[in-house]
Amino acid sequence: MLENLVRYSIRHRFAMLAVTLLLAAVGVVSLLRLPIDAVPDITDVQVQLNTEAPGYSPLEVEQRITYPIETALAGLADVAYTRSLSRYGLSQLTIGFEDGTDIYWARQQIAERLQGVSSQLPPGVEASMGPIATGLGEIFMYTVEAAPGSGVTPTELRSANDWIIKPQLRTVKGVVEVNTVGGFVREVQVAPDLRRLGALQITLDELIQAVERNTKKSVRFRSLIATGS
Repeated sequence: MLENLVRYSIRHRFAMLAVTLLLAAVGVVSLLRLPIDAVPDITDVQVQLNTEAPGYSPLEVEQRITYPIETALAGLADVAYTRSLSRYGLSQLTIGFEDGTDIYWARQQIAERLQGVSSQLPPGVEASMGPIATGLGEIFMYTVEAAPGSGVTPTELRSANDWIIKPQLRTVKGVVEVNTVGGFVREVQVAPDLRRLGALQITLDELIQAVERNTKKSVRFRSLIATGS
Protein backbone atom coordinates (compact mmCIF):
# COMPACT_ATOMS: atom_id res chain seq x y z
CA MET A 1 0.00 0.00 0.00
CA LEU A 2 2.71 2.45 0.99
CA GLU A 3 4.90 1.37 -1.97
CA ASN A 4 2.03 1.99 -4.41
CA LEU A 5 1.42 5.43 -2.88
CA VAL A 6 5.08 6.36 -3.30
CA ARG A 7 5.12 5.12 -6.91
CA TYR A 8 1.92 7.11 -7.66
CA SER A 9 3.42 10.28 -6.14
CA ILE A 10 6.58 9.91 -8.21
CA ARG A 11 4.65 9.40 -11.43
CA HIS A 12 2.44 12.44 -10.70
CA ARG A 13 5.05 14.61 -9.11
CA PHE A 14 3.62 17.87 -10.48
CA ALA A 15 0.15 17.09 -9.18
CA MET A 16 1.60 16.27 -5.76
CA LEU A 17 3.56 19.52 -5.81
CA ALA A 18 0.39 21.47 -6.64
CA VAL A 19 -1.50 19.76 -3.80
CA THR A 20 1.34 20.55 -1.40
CA LEU A 21 1.37 24.22 -2.38
CA LEU A 22 -2.42 24.38 -2.05
CA LEU A 23 -2.29 22.90 1.47
CA ALA A 24 0.48 25.33 2.41
CA ALA A 25 -1.60 28.28 1.17
CA VAL A 26 -4.63 27.11 3.15
CA GLY A 27 -2.43 26.80 6.24
CA VAL A 28 -1.07 30.33 5.86
CA VAL A 29 -4.56 31.81 5.41
CA SER A 30 -5.87 29.88 8.44
CA LEU A 31 -2.93 31.07 10.53
CA LEU A 32 -3.60 34.71 9.67
CA ARG A 33 -7.29 34.39 10.57
CA LEU A 34 -6.84 32.27 13.67
CA PRO A 35 -7.81 34.16 16.85
CA ILE A 36 -4.95 33.65 19.29
CA ASP A 37 -5.44 34.44 22.98
CA ALA A 38 -2.90 33.80 25.70
CA VAL A 39 -5.71 33.29 28.21
CA PRO A 40 -8.79 31.87 26.45
CA ASP A 41 -12.11 33.07 27.86
CA ILE A 42 -13.74 29.90 29.21
CA THR A 43 -16.48 31.75 31.08
CA ASP A 44 -19.96 30.47 30.41
CA VAL A 45 -22.90 32.63 29.29
CA GLN A 46 -23.78 34.76 32.29
CA VAL A 47 -25.53 37.99 33.21
CA GLN A 48 -24.63 40.01 36.30
CA LEU A 49 -27.08 42.21 38.20
CA ASN A 50 -25.77 44.98 40.45
CA THR A 51 -27.98 46.93 42.84
CA GLU A 52 -26.60 49.78 44.92
CA ALA A 53 -28.37 50.57 48.18
CA PRO A 54 -26.34 53.07 50.23
CA GLY A 55 -26.96 52.82 53.96
CA TYR A 56 -28.33 49.26 53.93
CA SER A 57 -26.67 46.57 56.02
CA PRO A 58 -25.85 43.16 54.46
CA LEU A 59 -28.90 41.62 56.18
CA GLU A 60 -31.21 44.34 54.87
CA VAL A 61 -29.72 43.99 51.39
CA GLU A 62 -30.32 40.23 51.46
CA GLN A 63 -33.90 40.47 52.72
CA ARG A 64 -35.15 43.51 50.82
CA ILE A 65 -33.18 43.35 47.56
CA THR A 66 -31.36 40.09 46.83
CA TYR A 67 -34.15 37.71 47.83
CA PRO A 68 -36.96 39.50 45.90
CA ILE A 69 -34.81 39.62 42.75
CA GLU A 70 -33.85 35.95 43.07
CA THR A 71 -37.51 35.03 43.49
CA ALA A 72 -38.50 37.06 40.43
CA LEU A 73 -35.82 35.39 38.29
CA ALA A 74 -36.77 31.87 39.36
CA GLY A 75 -37.98 29.69 36.50
CA LEU A 76 -36.11 31.42 33.67
CA ALA A 77 -35.46 29.12 30.73
CA ASP A 78 -31.97 27.63 30.23
CA VAL A 79 -30.66 28.87 33.59
CA ALA A 80 -27.81 26.67 34.85
CA TYR A 81 -27.14 28.36 38.20
CA THR A 82 -27.68 31.53 40.20
CA ARG A 83 -25.18 33.04 42.64
CA SER A 84 -25.85 35.98 44.93
CA LEU A 85 -23.75 38.25 47.11
CA SER A 86 -25.09 40.72 49.67
CA ARG A 87 -22.71 43.28 51.08
CA TYR A 88 -23.00 46.63 52.77
CA GLY A 89 -24.89 48.80 50.31
CA LEU A 90 -24.55 46.34 47.41
CA SER A 91 -26.46 43.37 46.04
CA GLN A 92 -24.91 41.33 43.24
CA LEU A 93 -26.45 38.40 41.40
CA THR A 94 -24.79 36.26 38.73
CA ILE A 95 -27.11 34.21 36.52
CA GLY A 96 -25.41 31.54 34.43
CA PHE A 97 -27.10 30.04 31.37
CA GLU A 98 -26.58 26.84 29.44
CA ASP A 99 -23.88 26.80 26.78
CA GLY A 100 -25.09 28.10 23.44
CA THR A 101 -27.66 30.48 24.92
CA ASP A 102 -27.80 33.81 23.11
CA ILE A 103 -26.57 36.46 25.54
CA TYR A 104 -28.91 39.11 24.17
CA TRP A 105 -31.92 36.81 24.55
CA ALA A 106 -30.87 36.06 28.14
CA ARG A 107 -30.53 39.75 28.98
CA GLN A 108 -33.94 40.46 27.47
CA GLN A 109 -35.58 37.79 29.64
CA ILE A 110 -33.94 39.20 32.76
CA ALA A 111 -34.91 42.78 31.85
CA GLU A 112 -38.57 41.72 31.57
CA ARG A 113 -38.46 40.07 34.99
CA LEU A 114 -36.79 43.13 36.54
CA GLN A 115 -39.65 45.35 35.40
CA GLY A 116 -42.02 43.26 37.46
CA VAL A 117 -39.90 43.25 40.62
CA SER A 118 -38.98 46.95 40.61
CA SER A 119 -42.09 47.82 42.67
CA GLN A 120 -41.00 45.40 45.41
CA LEU A 121 -37.61 47.04 45.95
CA PRO A 122 -37.04 49.91 48.40
CA PRO A 123 -37.72 53.43 47.08
CA GLY A 124 -34.90 54.75 44.95
CA VAL A 125 -33.22 51.35 44.57
CA GLU A 126 -32.90 50.01 41.03
CA ALA A 127 -31.20 46.88 39.74
CA SER A 128 -29.04 47.20 36.63
CA MET A 129 -27.38 44.63 34.40
CA GLY A 130 -23.62 44.64 34.05
CA PRO A 131 -21.89 44.95 30.68
CA ILE A 132 -21.48 42.05 28.27
CA ALA A 133 -18.03 41.16 29.57
CA THR A 134 -16.35 38.63 31.84
CA GLY A 135 -13.57 38.74 34.40
CA LEU A 136 -11.14 37.30 31.88
CA GLY A 137 -11.73 40.31 29.67
CA GLU A 138 -9.74 42.56 32.00
CA ILE A 139 -6.65 43.50 30.04
CA PHE A 140 -5.36 46.76 31.49
CA MET A 141 -4.78 48.10 34.99
CA TYR A 142 -3.52 51.53 35.98
CA THR A 143 -2.93 53.63 39.09
CA VAL A 144 -3.44 57.32 39.74
CA GLU A 145 -0.66 58.75 41.90
CA ALA A 146 0.26 62.21 43.12
CA ALA A 147 3.73 63.68 43.01
CA PRO A 148 5.59 63.51 46.34
CA GLY A 149 4.95 66.59 48.43
CA SER A 150 2.05 67.80 46.25
CA GLY A 151 -0.44 67.51 49.09
CA VAL A 152 -3.05 65.80 46.90
CA THR A 153 -5.33 63.63 49.02
CA PRO A 154 -6.70 60.16 48.13
CA THR A 155 -10.14 61.77 47.86
CA GLU A 156 -8.89 64.20 45.21
CA LEU A 157 -7.20 61.37 43.31
CA ARG A 158 -10.42 59.35 43.34
CA SER A 159 -12.39 62.37 42.12
CA ALA A 160 -9.90 62.99 39.30
CA ASN A 161 -10.18 59.36 38.23
CA ASP A 162 -13.99 59.28 38.39
CA TRP A 163 -14.64 62.61 36.68
CA ILE A 164 -11.69 63.05 34.30
CA ILE A 165 -9.84 59.81 33.51
CA LYS A 166 -12.68 57.30 33.60
CA PRO A 167 -15.05 59.16 31.21
CA GLN A 168 -12.27 59.52 28.65
CA LEU A 169 -11.28 55.85 28.87
CA ARG A 170 -14.86 54.78 28.24
CA THR A 171 -14.79 56.55 24.86
CA VAL A 172 -11.98 54.27 23.66
CA LYS A 173 -13.13 51.63 21.18
CA GLY A 174 -13.36 48.17 22.73
CA VAL A 175 -13.57 49.38 26.35
CA VAL A 176 -16.72 47.97 27.95
CA GLU A 177 -16.34 49.09 31.52
CA VAL A 178 -13.86 50.84 33.80
CA ASN A 179 -13.87 49.72 37.44
CA THR A 180 -12.42 51.87 40.19
CA VAL A 181 -10.79 50.37 43.27
CA GLY A 182 -9.33 52.34 46.18
CA GLY A 183 -9.28 55.97 47.17
CA PHE A 184 -12.06 57.76 49.00
CA VAL A 185 -15.31 58.79 47.33
CA ARG A 186 -16.20 62.38 48.04
CA GLU A 187 -19.54 62.62 49.78
CA VAL A 188 -21.55 64.94 52.01
CA GLN A 189 -23.32 63.48 55.02
CA VAL A 190 -26.27 65.28 56.60
CA ALA A 191 -26.90 64.72 60.33
CA PRO A 192 -29.85 66.97 61.22
CA ASP A 193 -30.44 68.26 64.74
CA LEU A 194 -34.12 67.48 65.24
CA ARG A 195 -34.51 69.93 68.14
CA ARG A 196 -33.16 72.85 66.14
CA LEU A 197 -35.24 71.84 63.14
CA GLY A 198 -38.32 71.83 65.36
CA ALA A 199 -37.46 75.23 66.78
CA LEU A 200 -37.13 76.61 63.26
CA GLN A 201 -40.32 74.79 62.19
CA ILE A 202 -38.49 72.93 59.43
CA THR A 203 -39.52 69.35 58.68
CA LEU A 204 -37.26 66.54 57.50
CA ASP A 205 -39.02 66.50 54.15
CA GLU A 206 -38.22 70.17 53.63
CA LEU A 207 -34.59 69.53 54.54
CA ILE A 208 -34.39 66.60 52.12
CA GLN A 209 -35.93 68.68 49.33
CA ALA A 210 -33.43 71.48 49.94
CA VAL A 211 -30.51 69.07 49.83
CA GLU A 212 -31.88 67.42 46.68
CA ARG A 213 -32.17 70.75 44.90
CA ASN A 214 -28.53 71.51 45.62
CA THR A 215 -26.98 68.10 45.05
CA LYS A 216 -29.23 66.19 42.60
CA LYS A 217 -28.42 63.06 44.63
CA SER A 218 -31.81 62.32 46.13
CA VAL A 219 -31.35 58.58 46.62
CA ARG A 220 -28.04 58.84 48.44
CA PHE A 221 -29.14 61.65 50.73
CA ARG A 222 -32.42 59.97 51.60
CA SER A 223 -30.48 56.91 52.70
CA LEU A 224 -27.97 58.90 54.76
CA ILE A 225 -30.64 60.86 56.56
CA ALA A 226 -32.81 57.80 57.15
CA THR A 227 -29.93 55.95 58.78
CA GLY A 228 -28.80 58.95 60.81
CA SER A 229 -25.28 58.92 59.34
